[in-house]
Amino acid sequence: MADQLEVAVLGTGFIGAAMARNLCRTGHAVRVWNRTRAKAEPLAADGARITDDAADAVRGADVVLTTLFDGPAVHETMAAAAPGLRPGTVWLQVSTVSPAELPPLAELAAAHGLVLLDSPVLGTRGPAEQGKLVVLVAGPEGALETVASVLDAVGQRTVRVGDDAASGAATRLKLVCNSWVLALTHGTAEALALADGLGVDPRGFLDAVAGGGLDCGYLRVKSAAILDDDYTPSFALTTAAKDARLIVAAGEAAGVRLDVAEAGAGRFARAQEQGHGAKDMAATYFASFDA
Repeated sequence: MADQLEVAVLGTGFIGAAMARNLCRTGHAVRVWNRTRAKAEPLAADGARITDDAADAVRGADVVLTTLFDGPAVHETMAAAAPGLRPGTVWLQVSTVSPAELPPLAELAAAHGLVLLDSPVLGTRGPAEQGKLVVLVAGPEGALETVASVLDAVGQRTVRVGDDAASGAATRLKLVCNSWVLALTHGTAEALALADGLGVDPRGFLDAVAGGGLDCGYLRVKSAAILDDDYTPSFALTTAAKDARLIVAAGEAAGVRLDVAEAGAGRFARAQEQGHGAKDMAATYFASFDA
């Protein structure tokens, strides 16, 4: 059983809800808040205490996790939580945000005496539910020791990428990783769309590449979603579209042309316009066809 810590989870989407459940399961005292309370309420059955506002959730917490949609949502929520924050609390900032948003978040942390860890994760709904995320962390070593039981509860591996959260080192690595994930998803969707257009059996394509250098797990997972017409979200297209915009903007800021990422962002935008935003990001498949 892990050392019991008081943990506040702000945001109960796929990742936040899974983290909260795994923290409850491993003996932590968990309080959760979500903008829409009804989405958080199922966690009460797992032992989490549901709160009506972010300040109540963080009051007395040893650790605060933010698992929200984007940087503005993180900043707004933590500012609203300020009356309940206490100096010395470790803030695990899990949400995928822009590297440019880390310094303002670090300033907010410093203003309230918090110890900020830039800690985005790799993994979708399944790995999150199984406690098998990969956590990328930038922040002071001592803080990592404090939250070791939390990291063990939510992830199978922690990758430390620096000791300065404000540098955004972990967030920058997350965007690089996500650029690859999104490219694989678009590539899978386009290959199957082309197969459809050319009258090729898509399963013949999958058989042709099976077991070789062209094969990979993501090809299999996203192909299955498309071929089975099952777009139950493990990584929602709306969230993928947001991440794609962050990746393109980060590339522009660094003077790097990302033609594939920019085109992919366009595919996500088109699929959203077609009404597929709430589906899994494999629904980029539909962007290859007229609505």
